[in-house]
Amino acid sequence: MRRPLVRALTRPLVLAAVAMAIPLVTAAPAAADGVIVGGFPVDVSTSPWAVALSSRDRFGGTRSGQFCGGVVVGPTTVLTAAHCMGEDVLGAPLASDLKAVEGRTDLDAETGREIRVSGVWVNPAYDGLSNSGDFAILTLADALPQTSVVPMAAAGDPAYEPGTEAMVYGWGDTTGGGTYAHSLRAARVHVLPDSLCESAYPGGDEGTYVAKTMVCAGEARGGRDSCQGDSGGPLVAQGRLIGLVSWGSGCGRAGNPGVYTRVSDVVRAWKEALAAAGGGGSTTDG
Repeated sequence: MRRPLVRALTRPLVLAAVAMAIPLVTAAPAAADGVIVGGFPVDVSTSPWAVALSSRDRFGGTRSGQFCGGVVVGPTTVLTAAHCMGEDVLGAPLASDLKAVEGRTDLDAETGREIRVSGVWVNPAYDGLSNSGDFAILTLADALPQTSVVPMAAAGDPAYEPGTEAMVYGWGDTTGGGTYAHSLRAARVHVLPDSLCESAYPGGDEGTYVAKTMVCAGEARGGRDSCQGDSGGPLVAQGRLIGLVSWGSGCGRAGNPGVYTRVSDVVRAWKEALAAAGGGGSTTDG
């Protein structure tokens, strides 16, 4: 079944820019510990930076109102996909009850916390036609511990190299046919050559693969992939965040890998935005 271009659950808001900061780690690679089509269940305690984005007003109480994923990159900072904050997904310019659900493996449980999102900054350079620059930065009303923060891979990090094993996490469609997970799942995928996604997505209705802002990942033969409902969720390699679930054609199809927002480009764009706002471009939280 052909699914929508982006990987949100269904259907750019911009609030005033908020003075948040993002930690950038350039240390030596760390070993990775290690929905989603072709994946397996995981406990959120092993990936505490994976959060579900929730609006019960827009999506009801089932599965805690989850519609997209997010990833904690600072005690009060969550990254997600820009298209998750769009009217096509939310059905209106703003979900007043927008929350990040942390520490909850099973979305039908009452574990963890639902933390109010107090600020939203959508990348002004996001291009809905090519899907380039697909990221938004959310500010949480309450802080999470530093142990919930995943470090981000800088430009040139070996984690971006083709062939690197990565893990993608989410509560989205597990079959490509609308079977949504109640519990967090993960799938092992590989970073793929840019040329593969450039060939699969040369432009037009499928979107356009832009190597400097995107990461190509999945399996060349298909079978393991992110899917609807996973948008904005983390792609982690060698212990560092390298991508955000963004878009693709089908779920787990041979020749149609998943496309992820390149996290090093997120860092670059946010530094430039901070500098333009007089914030000096610091990317250290606190």
